[in-house]
Amino acid sequence: MDEGIGKVGKALRSERLAAALRVQSTALKAVGDFMHGEGFVQLMPVMISPITDPLCHSVYDASVEYAGQKLSLTKSMIMHKQIAVSSPHLPKIFIVSPNIRLEKEELRGTGKHLIEFSQVDIEMREAGKEEFMGLMERLLCRIIGTVKHVRKDELALLGRKLDVPALPFPRIESKEALAKHGDGFEAVLSGSMGQPFWVMDLKREFYDREDPERKGYYHNYDLVYPEGFGEALSGGERDWEYDVLKRKIAERGQREESFAPYMEMAREGWLVPSAGGGFGVERLVRYLTGIKSIGDVSPFAKIPGERFVL
Repeated sequence: MDEGIGKVGKALRSERLAAALRVQSTALKAVGDFMHGEGFVQLMPVMISPITDPLCHSVYDASVEYAGQKLSLTKSMIMHKQIAVSSPHLPKIFIVSPNIRLEKEELRGTGKHLIEFSQVDIEMREAGKEEFMGLMERLLCRIIGTVKHVRKDELALLGRKLDVPALPFPRIESKEALAKHGDGFEAVLSGSMGQPFWVMDLKREFYDREDPERKGYYHNYDLVYPEGFGEALSGGERDWEYDVLKRKIAERGQREESFAPYMEMAREGWLVPSAGGGFGVERLVRYLTGIKSIGDVSPFAKIPGERFVL
């Protein structure tokens, strides 16, 4: 038998994997119940498009040619969801979105990277970071509380003790953390903090809103899990004005043509202020279950640099 097939077969027969998947099912139901209760509309995912997230780190190209047009597999729905909330009839949306990111082989051993994963993407029209961050804190508490109540047997099997975190979550400014801990500050803080926390003001993609009065300050945030589990969510307020977006694309050495439909909508004044973020489902399950390797929470996990059989 092929070694890879045997590995998948063994994983599928694992009681621990089944427990993790039951936790995942309960967590996703909690997400849906919470978001619908908050008045959000669920959109279906976009899986291939002429535009997708440029990301702030390098990955292998995942584009294809179809009918004379270059299309990319979705890295995230950031531009699509920003466009969606430009509708006055869709002020609050969420999507459970499959993402493909062909990560470089050096990320193989991190325990938290997959090239194929699902993300809960959320966007709110005319919202600021305070409103969005408060929503996410309440959502994570709902998820943890629900899993703790519904999946007692699974958590016991996994040897996992969960506590609902206190509100509000701590906030840490990235520049201060960088000065104190160096480039690896997120890992240091994740390993030392006792509950989920926010890291504020990170220079990232062109669409994250830069403060017009304080150049170099960004109204964005990462939510980070404690116990060394690392980043949970990334998000921010969005820039929406054409001239600002154009400048920031140029500053990052990118080409406006790569985002042509999105930029055309900005030029026409169709985009609006919004805030949002996205969190990986598998990373959430990894944290909820206490399982260290993200490859152990999915029967068909695709780890960067590994050979795939299914």
